[in-house]
Amino acid sequence: MNSPQRIVIVGASSAMAEHCARLWVQRAPVQLVLLGRDSGKLERIANDLRVRSPQSEVEVRTCDFLDPQAIGDAAHAIASGGRIDIVLIAHGTLPEQQQCQTDLAICNAALQINGVSPVLFAEAFALHLEKQQQGTLAIIGSVAGDRGRKSNYSYGAAKGLVSRYAEGMQHRFAATAIKVVLIKPGPTQTPMTAHLQGKGPALAPVEQVAADILQAIDHGTPVRYTPAKWRFIMAVIKLMPRFLFHKTNI
Repeated sequence: MNSPQRIVIVGASSAMAEHCARLWVQRAPVQLVLLGRDSGKLERIANDLRVRSPQSEVEVRTCDFLDPQAIGDAAHAIASGGRIDIVLIAHGTLPEQQQCQTDLAICNAALQINGVSPVLFAEAFALHLEKQQQGTLAIIGSVAGDRGRKSNYSYGAAKGLVSRYAEGMQHRFAATAIKVVLIKPGPTQTPMTAHLQGKGPALAPVEQVAADILQAIDHGTPVRYTPAKWRFIMAVIKLMPRFLFHKTNI
């Protein structure tokens, strides 16, 4: 009998991550490690998952997401607990671009938590996946990382870093059994985007995005836009000549 998958979710208190966890425990008993910064939120999510799947094991861990040493120590401690099948890195914030332009501390925090922190977690867990010579590393980026736009270029630049880092890791592990999956969601209905309701494109249901994330992980898809329409929308935006692009208000 196969042992349950062991899945690590970094940033497990995010709405996207929580819905992914619900889908995982719904499919089969699993061993979940929920890693975050707020133990209270994590315990609430863990208790809900235990009710949904009494056969699953749910462990809660916390660490400082901006401290490289703490990130490395957390990955090492989790890896010491047994084989890791999947790592999902799902944390982030959505800063106000105007605040990033006028307050360098806010800009720095946005770049750190949305860009530097996710790639440090990816590197820390990649070390252990490489040792066990298998596993899937999934990182949530964003369509915002595809081209710098005046409405959100601080956030977009951080997510651009995540995209390039994931691309490099895919190259690194191309000849191995390790899969690196980059998820690029468009605007999604979560607490992080509540202030965007009704101000732009319709927000995708978080349940749909979570289902797409699991499908991408299942198939080892290198890059997955979700909803799928964003692949074509961003292709148009990326290919738009600069003189036309600079006339847009996006």
